[in-house]
Amino acid sequence: MAVKIVTDSCADLPPDIAEALGITIVPVYICFNDRIYRDGVDISAEELYPKLEEETDYPTTTQPMPRDFANVYQKLGKEAEGIVSIHLPARLSGTYNSALQGKVLAKTKCDIEVIDSLSVSMGLGLVVMAAARVALAGGSFLQVIRETKRIIPKIHVLGMMNSVKYIVAGGRISKTKATIGSTLSVKPLLALKNGEVFQVAMVRSCAKGLEHQVEFVEKTCDVREAAIVHNTTPDEVNALKKRIRCFVPEERIYVARLSASLGVHCGPGTTITAVRCA
Repeated sequence: MAVKIVTDSCADLPPDIAEALGITIVPVYICFNDRIYRDGVDISAEELYPKLEEETDYPTTTQPMPRDFANVYQKLGKEAEGIVSIHLPARLSGTYNSALQGKVLAKTKCDIEVIDSLSVSMGLGLVVMAAARVALAGGSFLQVIRETKRIIPKIHVLGMMNSVKYIVAGGRISKTKATIGSTLSVKPLLALKNGEVFQVAMVRSCAKGLEHQVEFVEKTCDVREAAIVHNTTPDEVNALKKRIRCFVPEERIYVARLSASLGVHCGPGTTITAVRCA
């Protein structure tokens, strides 16, 4: 019996990759007033941004319920040697803790390991993909866990938001930290450290932000894979991909759409670059 891999919709995995690698995705919830949507099921990334403009109250996101995870674990556990469930950082989301509670609720004989990826978007996605490849190759439960934990510190992420407005409204960065950005109307560049978001720079144009992302890939040692995530910037993404092909083979550069749940916090015009080192 194979090891099964589970993650949440904030991994931003392209559907074809998730299907090919046998990855199960549990959707995060997006709440518009009294209406609740499952990310990628009831609402797509394309449908989100018009709603952000239409709605008077800003939406919120919430982690999958423990029962959501329990149901997935129970189903997969019938035919699995073990389940490795890899999620958003506990410092940013309740998803990790919800998965732990789901593990208890599942009451399955199958071994379940819940892992904090310390990353978001395709940073998380690259960790999940690495774990799934080991599982598909016939790796044991412990081998998949070891590879997952080995990969986590080798993931680096740099994101450019078009405005600080959305990340402040979504509660992922304080108003104090965002003051300079809102005052000067510049675009924040954000990275992750130990599962927390921090600001690394401010730029005045998308071109400058993309230049930072190219330099980010160039200066990161021994990059094995890269991913570019966007929501409303396909032209910029194509240009960025062409430039980083100098440092990463094209077949190892993945392009993905930002999930609706992350779009709530990042807003339109977001570009995220994630890399995995060897």
